[in-house]
Amino acid sequence: MKKQIFISVLVAATAGVAASLVTLHIKKSASDSRQSAATYVIPSHFSSQSAAAGGVDFTVAAEKTVNAVVHVITSYTRTVQRSPESFLDFFYGFRPNYQEPQRAQGMGSGVILSTDGYIVTNNHVVDRAEQIHVTLNDKRTFTAKLVGADPSTDIAVLKIDGKDLPFVTMGNSDELRVGEWVLAVGNPFNLTSTVTAGIVSAKARNINILSDNFKIESFIQTDAAVNPGNSGGALVNTRGELVGINTSIASPTGSFAGYSFAVPSSIVNKVAADIIEFGVVQRAVLGVTLQELTSETAAEYGVKEIQGVLVAGVIEGGAAEQAGVKKGDVVLKVNDIAVNTGSQLQEQISKFRPNDQISLAINRDNKQKYINVILRNRAGTTSLVKPNDDVIPTVLGVSLKEVDAATKRKLRVANGVQVTDVKQGKLMQHGIKKGYIITRINRTPVNTVNDVQRIFSTLNSEAVLIEGIYPNGVVAYYAVGFD
Repeated sequence: MKKQIFISVLVAATAGVAASLVTLHIKKSASDSRQSAATYVIPSHFSSQSAAAGGVDFTVAAEKTVNAVVHVITSYTRTVQRSPESFLDFFYGFRPNYQEPQRAQGMGSGVILSTDGYIVTNNHVVDRAEQIHVTLNDKRTFTAKLVGADPSTDIAVLKIDGKDLPFVTMGNSDELRVGEWVLAVGNPFNLTSTVTAGIVSAKARNINILSDNFKIESFIQTDAAVNPGNSGGALVNTRGELVGINTSIASPTGSFAGYSFAVPSSIVNKVAADIIEFGVVQRAVLGVTLQELTSETAAEYGVKEIQGVLVAGVIEGGAAEQAGVKKGDVVLKVNDIAVNTGSQLQEQISKFRPNDQISLAINRDNKQKYINVILRNRAGTTSLVKPNDDVIPTVLGVSLKEVDAATKRKLRVANGVQVTDVKQGKLMQHGIKKGYIITRINRTPVNTVNDVQRIFSTLNSEAVLIEGIYPNGVVAYYAVGFD
């Protein structure tokens, strides 16, 4: 039977706390529901004692990790729609569908990377957060600063003011093997310092949970129990080395039902290092479109051995074209690491920065050859990008600031950012004037300038709907095209 797959962010039922774990729900038809229980059965004989009896000791890894995994609590403003409660409310000027602000909380986990307080977590844990607090295993609490975030990989970096903090050593996820034991450490259901064990079920999984145009999905799949609140926590090997950041689960209910997914440390290490050093991820682009190599595509392109990733197209002027890669080539290895799926190839390329040189092993006309490629950035150059190379001034052509509380009260809006200057760009072309307050973009509430940057940077459509209000109370809507 066909399966319908959908994504949601699980919300806890008590105290209005949003549980920051992205879940991959699998909904089956009624005729297939009889098989649901059997699909996600955890073996009843499994226990850490039986694993230890087989020669695996989890205690060392747990002791090395629990003190370096933190509880992340975020707070943000959300809006709820209110309508007139009576005729008098409406008569005396109560605005229909008034957006009333409410404070909400989210929770998740994080992993300390350094003694001076850099912490890695998931982007979806801190997305839209107005305040971030971090609680250590010894119950010390810190206010955290968001250093930077990368929606493409669902990774974010926080910073707290601490010294001599415990940290987790970065491991090499490339060396992780299917069947190897791993531990998941985090704070599920607000239960701090929880450790669960499982094995690596698969690598380089693409489960389509990220919406970014340049998303990189190459998850480690495990059967270590992960639940709401585990997001951003550590996946470690039996030596206590960080091999992944727990991110999502596959579940028909929203709670753990057999499989969980983690961003591999090969991606985490590069993204975190870039954010800390540059304030932005230095993303390298190969400049090709990829296709799975199957028996059908192999026959179509005359490929004798079904191994590697098929180059279905080459971007004009891109790094691959400049190096001589052609449509119909099959990529076998990146710097001697074998790749058999697009996810594996993406994972390997994601380790590098623009202007880095890599070696590709290529199958062309059923003969292997090596091609050296100098990688480029999204703009097609070999330069490193800067944090201020963003979409707001360069594409939108505006300057923005967050709206103060007095203006919000006066205009009866719960959130928004105000246009303080308009120059040549998309917003001027569509008639937006200085003073306009943007409250929502594509129905998503806007609270900060970073919200605008994030939404436009991850744009997946050719047009957006901008909602807002001018200081004189005139409500205005703009459809802005990006074709």
